[in-house]
Amino acid sequence: MTLEKYSIGVGDRFGHQGAAQLRALEQADQHGVKIVPVWNKSFREHTIVGTQPADTRHAANGAVKERGWKNSYYVDADHIGLKNVDLFLDSSNFFTLDVADFIGKAAEEKDIEAFVGSMVKHTAAFPLSGVQTTTRVTEDDLYAIGRKYLFAVKEAGKIYRHIAEQKGEENFVAEVSTDEANEPQTPAQLFFILAALAEEGVRVQTIAPKFTGSFLKGIDYVGSVEKFTTEFEEDLLVIAHAIRTFDLPKNLKLSVHSGSDKFSLYPVIRRAMQKQNAGLHLKTAGTTWLEELIGLAMSGPEGLRVAQEVYAAAYARIDELCKPYETVINIERSKLPDPGKVRQWGSEEYASALRHTQSDPRYNLHFRQLLHVGYKVAAEMGGEYLRMLVKYRDVIGQNVTENLFDRHLIPLFFGTKKA
Repeated sequence: MTLEKYSIGVGDRFGHQGAAQLRALEQADQHGVKIVPVWNKSFREHTIVGTQPADTRHAANGAVKERGWKNSYYVDADHIGLKNVDLFLDSSNFFTLDVADFIGKAAEEKDIEAFVGSMVKHTAAFPLSGVQTTTRVTEDDLYAIGRKYLFAVKEAGKIYRHIAEQKGEENFVAEVSTDEANEPQTPAQLFFILAALAEEGVRVQTIAPKFTGSFLKGIDYVGSVEKFTTEFEEDLLVIAHAIRTFDLPKNLKLSVHSGSDKFSLYPVIRRAMQKQNAGLHLKTAGTTWLEELIGLAMSGPEGLRVAQEVYAAAYARIDELCKPYETVINIERSKLPDPGKVRQWGSEEYASALRHTQSDPRYNLHFRQLLHVGYKVAAEMGGEYLRMLVKYRDVIGQNVTENLFDRHLIPLFFGTKKA
């Protein structure tokens, strides 16, 4: 199974927006760019919402049938490990092997010695043409890389081989994720991580490194765009050289996790892809759930009431809801509107506070982040919330499609507004 050049991870926490997401990809296709969907949902999200991996597959298949989608599509077992991968084997054909928690754990010394012995000849690749931040790699550097990353790579190998034994190596796409590590990977570290993955026999088709700056949920990038640009361009060069050097899939590409709403980065990502003729996997998730709330608010009094109730409950349970996401959100509580005030808002006020339009003075990124992690509240509403999604499907779907195409795909792949 070979992942296409351009792919986008799309979250659909309640399984009702797949067709609206496909409409955005159809629009991109009409303008000459083929992007395939990867419906992603993590074990954590399934647990919170009360769904099973089979539900994600069922929703994806239903959306594909409804739209008559003819291109490839994938269902991602998102951020899985050996403890929970078996739950996803029947339903998924894309597996994100999350090994960030194993970074820094000590591999056996004999394995580190073997790693250094096999890799020392490749240190001559540095300085790598176009990579300015890593000029040389010594044997001591290799030992440091091995001690920091080799255990994690071997864990990825265990997960990969387990999946391959169950599904067959040609029947799934493997992504390796280190984006939730504490520190960004340097070009040299990324190069030798890929080398180690090749030695482990992991046919990795997309890799999600940790980038500089903050990739917070549902809001724009926080950090130096200039530093990110250098890092992203150098990572593309490293991947290209690793493909030429090691037994890695020719379609291996960078993946940007927590990639929704990073509007300040999309132009530089687009230019880097064009410059190096590179592919991309961009992972989004909660941005679609927020568009559900915006659509409900815009649908009229009934939907607005539900959206207001979700916020009021999220505000009351802020500590509980934020806990699982505390490393990827930054909410200033003093800037959250009082629920009593929100109950007095009309449709436009609610939608404008939540919609990610940075030029709108009513936009409130703290309000947006709290609702981003507040989907548990909607899940607990059960049938009431799901009935609202069905009843106001058209207005919700319009918001979902416009958000994905206008705010994400256009700046990433086109740069200018498409008619």
